[in-house]
Amino acid sequence: MTPGAQPWVDEQMLALLLDGTAAGVGVLDLDLRYAFVNAALARMNGVPAEDHIGRRIADVLPGFDAAEDELRALLRDGRPREITTSGQTRADSPHPTRYWYGVYHRMEHGGRPVGIAAVLVEVSETQHEHHELIRARERLEVFDAAMQRIGTTLDMDTTCVELADFALPLLGDMVAVDVFPKGHAEIGRGVVHGTLRMHRAALAYVPALRPVAEAVHQPGGPIDYQEGSAVHRGLASGAPVMDNFASQESMLRNAPNVGRLGPYLAAGVHSGLLVPLSARGHAIGTLTVLRAGDSPGFSAQDVVAAQELAGRAAVALDSAVHYTHEHAVALELQQALLNEPRGPHADVEIASRYRPAGASVLVGGDWFDAIALPGGRTLQVMGDVMGHGVAAAVAMSHYRSMLRALAAAHLPPHVILGRLDEMIAAAGFERAATCLLAVVDPAQGACTVANAGHLPPAAILEQGVRLLDVPAGPPLGTGVGGYESVVIPSWPGPVLLLYTDGLVERRGEDIDASLARLTALRLPRDASLDLLVDTILDELGSGAEDDIALMASRIRPEAWPPDRPLPPRRRRRPEGG
Repeated sequence: MTPGAQPWVDEQMLALLLDGTAAGVGVLDLDLRYAFVNAALARMNGVPAEDHIGRRIADVLPGFDAAEDELRALLRDGRPREITTSGQTRADSPHPTRYWYGVYHRMEHGGRPVGIAAVLVEVSETQHEHHELIRARERLEVFDAAMQRIGTTLDMDTTCVELADFALPLLGDMVAVDVFPKGHAEIGRGVVHGTLRMHRAALAYVPALRPVAEAVHQPGGPIDYQEGSAVHRGLASGAPVMDNFASQESMLRNAPNVGRLGPYLAAGVHSGLLVPLSARGHAIGTLTVLRAGDSPGFSAQDVVAAQELAGRAAVALDSAVHYTHEHAVALELQQALLNEPRGPHADVEIASRYRPAGASVLVGGDWFDAIALPGGRTLQVMGDVMGHGVAAAVAMSHYRSMLRALAAAHLPPHVILGRLDEMIAAAGFERAATCLLAVVDPAQGACTVANAGHLPPAAILEQGVRLLDVPAGPPLGTGVGGYESVVIPSWPGPVLLLYTDGLVERRGEDIDASLARLTALRLPRDASLDLLVDTILDELGSGAEDDIALMASRIRPEAWPPDRPLPPRRRRRPEGG
């Protein structure tokens, strides 16, 4: 003991200590009634110190969780406790729920328990920050899941359905996604006048709201919004519109039209939230959420969550809009080019097909052509520009035009490919292309073929489908050249088959296995060419991941002189070719 120190601190010194600390200090008796409260605890509770004495915690603070079970256990076992309690006291606070960290120990006199000493510090700010961090992490997890489930394809309606299905359990009892028919609308800030027509792309709802769902506009059709509705106001301002409907008039003002109010009222719909879907400065549509029955009204946190979800979904929708537009333009361009009125010589019959891979893949640069040449000859072309989209379709149109110009000079196939390769390289086109040329000459009974990096042609013979051995030079656009023409005997009966890689190639499969599926087909070569190409597409086209172009040709029997024998079944290379 320090010399001069008192063996016990007197009551005045104890009062100065307890009243001077910012921590709340209190003493509870064996019945958990207040026996002492310092000034700090009195301020925390918003009750004068003297009004605590002799009263239980619940009597002084009805909205406070006192953890009395833990306190009684402390009296029994004497083991100190650290307890976090929560609730509200009578003191003013900016927090809807307050939190205290308390240290409690049993007080004893003469070896017997006489009460509990408690020291408390308010930790509301820290606790709310902790809760907010937890909520932020949960929101990030939710929106990470949204990014995995929304926008899995580039199809706009599919993306809208994914958005509605994801938002339903997260935000409300019914979710509708409406978009502008043309994908984008130039609606900015300001008043939106008149009836607004949109396309109902998706609708999701809980079973209890099925009667409402059956009464409202269904996906796939138009929906008209009356002037002044929540949709008008949200699109005009670019901001969410939330309304926990205080009256029937309020619901009427926000509804799409007055005729649909009855089912909403009958189902107990009481709250609505509309969030615009916009990206890159364009309005794409709206996300509407309704709550009914026992579901709570919307809060500011709900609005933030809906905005975050809508913002992420809008990016996927905008990509779908741009893709849909580009896909339509590319497909229209490609179809226009493929349908130009060119045809073979009358002595050669031809059937062709073009099949886009589907809505989830951009149109590629596949093309085919048949050009009548002098002397009854026909030049058949099958090409494939690398890449997809409008750029690939435009490049295809350039290459096709160049090839037609070269074909007018009546050059051998390998010379045409060589000059086309030089022209593409000199022009600076960035997209290479494969190309297969075949000149069918019924008068000579021959088919002369040259290949620039394309898959080999095939012949449908009596014995089945056989790949033709044609050396493949480099793709067009490399400037390397080095193409070779091969002469294959030709006569009425056999069918020459040209195709692009979408017909046979499959992801992760060796090309030899892909081509083996083609040669394994058993096709009636005497059938009509239309039936043959349709049969080939039916057999091999399912599961295609790329566009398919297919062309079948055959020398007409009447083109072959009756006194002329069929040529031998062999092939030869032309000298100097």
